[in-house]
Amino acid sequence: MEPILVYGFPAGSSMGLVAGLEWLGKSYRLCRVDMLGEMREPSYARLNARHETPVLITDVGEPLTETMAIAAWLEARDDERRISFAPRSAEADRMHQLMAFINTGFTSAFGPLWVALEDDTLDAQKKEVLRAFGREAVIERHDKLEAMAGDGPYLVGESPTLADALLIGVARWLDFHEVASPERWPKLFDIRRRIEADPAIAYALALESGESVAGSGACLGHVALHEVIERYGR
Repeated sequence: MEPILVYGFPAGSSMGLVAGLEWLGKSYRLCRVDMLGEMREPSYARLNARHETPVLITDVGEPLTETMAIAAWLEARDDERRISFAPRSAEADRMHQLMAFINTGFTSAFGPLWVALEDDTLDAQKKEVLRAFGREAVIERHDKLEAMAGDGPYLVGESPTLADALLIGVARWLDFHEVASPERWPKLFDIRRRIEADPAIAYALALESGESVAGSGACLGHVALHEVIERYGR
């Protein structure tokens, strides 16, 4: 069977993995999930007990959670090295380093901003404290990633890789939360602009918005969430 990526909207970090699957070029299916509704239902716990996206239903029908684990699964099947590098190469090490940073400190820095936006139980003062803390954290993490970025067109190498897929799913939150202008970090701004111009990103964003568009042909269609839970949930 083809793997199925369960990706979330609105503005899910998993958008980047959809683009990564397009770049990989192997057959796959998708399952679009409302993170503010469907993902919070008790039945979703059969796919991920933490009620999070993404989830990958592997080619043997097993749910696999956590972005880094899914990225590793894709990398292991990247026989043509379209989105990764040869194992034990310096490029692979650098890609893994950047992916780890993006998936930990860079992503988590946005946490206070999401809490302030989504938690209606907080009063205005608490929300503003969270926003201030979050803005400082996001700027600091961007400073760190800017320093880590090289001078190439992408984070690693001459074409987009899994590192760029992870970056683009999260980096757009800078604009969503109106933290600072992207131009403040020239290297990241250029990388983001280059990635966002890629057809795979346009395709992933359109799907996230609920549009029906044509991609590379690797995606064989969407599967309804209830079907994924019934067939592959634990």
